[in-house]
Amino acid sequence: MNIFHDDRIVLTLDAGGTNFVFSAMQRGQEIVPPITRPSQAHDLDLCLKNILEGFQAIKDQLPADPVAISFSFPGPADYKNGVIGSLPNLPAFRHAGGVALGPMLEDYFQLPTFIANDGDLFTYGESIAGILPRVNDKLQARGVAKTYSNLLGVTLGTGFGGGVVVNGQLCQGDNSSGGEIWLTRNFRDTRLIAEEGACIRGLMRFYSDLTGAPTTLSPKDIYEVAQGQQEGNRAAALQAFDNMAAVIAESLCNAITLIDGIIVIGGGLSGAYPLLAPRIVSYMSGTIAMADGTVLPRLVSKVYDLENPESCEAFLDYSQNEVTVPFSGRKVRHNLDKRIAIGTTHVGTNTAIALGAYAIALKNLSTNSEQNILLNRFI
Repeated sequence: MNIFHDDRIVLTLDAGGTNFVFSAMQRGQEIVPPITRPSQAHDLDLCLKNILEGFQAIKDQLPADPVAISFSFPGPADYKNGVIGSLPNLPAFRHAGGVALGPMLEDYFQLPTFIANDGDLFTYGESIAGILPRVNDKLQARGVAKTYSNLLGVTLGTGFGGGVVVNGQLCQGDNSSGGEIWLTRNFRDTRLIAEEGACIRGLMRFYSDLTGAPTTLSPKDIYEVAQGQQEGNRAAALQAFDNMAAVIAESLCNAITLIDGIIVIGGGLSGAYPLLAPRIVSYMSGTIAMADGTVLPRLVSKVYDLENPESCEAFLDYSQNEVTVPFSGRKVRHNLDKRIAIGTTHVGTNTAIALGAYAIALKNLSTNSEQNILLNRFI
């Protein structure tokens, strides 16, 4: 599926706690100026009316009829059926039994509606138009007969989000709960969830604990202190990022052991990738032990950093992976040297989410089944 050569139009939404931003995509590109409306987070009726009006305002600008609505929305939710649960950042949705947001949009616009969480859509977008094609294009250019089709995506920001793509397919889980990496155990404090050490508040808490005083510094400030670009407790800032890297790395190890593929990092804190990545790779390249004292590599595969030129070159170099066939002299390449890689988003987190939403809609639609999608949603 090439989303950049598809003329179908899909309505999209970037749903934040304060504002909703509506748009539309065609051929993998935004085709109208976005429209922003307040979320009305404390009033369900006003919130839902704003969603309807926002999509209608975009629809009225389009050169042709849209074929679907597709967007990310916070959870918990039954995404497959379009029902949103109780949301901490949108109090209007704290209703027993959930809010049937997807079916509401389908009834109003008579369009198939697809909703997913941002971690899923970010990862799916990166698998189609981001890090996976980037890696595979580089390997193909080297004449390496290997293709990566599995991707673990994580977003670092106000939370610690995740998504999983296996063999090119988004894995949302049987209960719309795939990729919930935020709930893995915190390596630095096993009482806590990983998100408490792998997000904005976690970084700020690490820095405050290390300096012994509450901090008013933003993550960007702490990053600049760590890089020597701003005055402050540099040792504490560096250690805060190291602590965060350890939490992220252990969660990534647990997840990638089951998935075996490429890892992509997005979100607001991905701007600190140059500081985080070396420590993450170092932790992931460490060891783990058996009860008898036997020491094993933490992962089966060796981890490479795609954003580090030397490490990326080593990842791409398969020239030594050959073995001679017994009794013939013929040489064959092999993958006994197992490799995975970690990198940051190049298309941008928001763009990847939008592309993921667009691709999800197109994948689920076909010329003769669009109405069936609407009917089957209620069977």
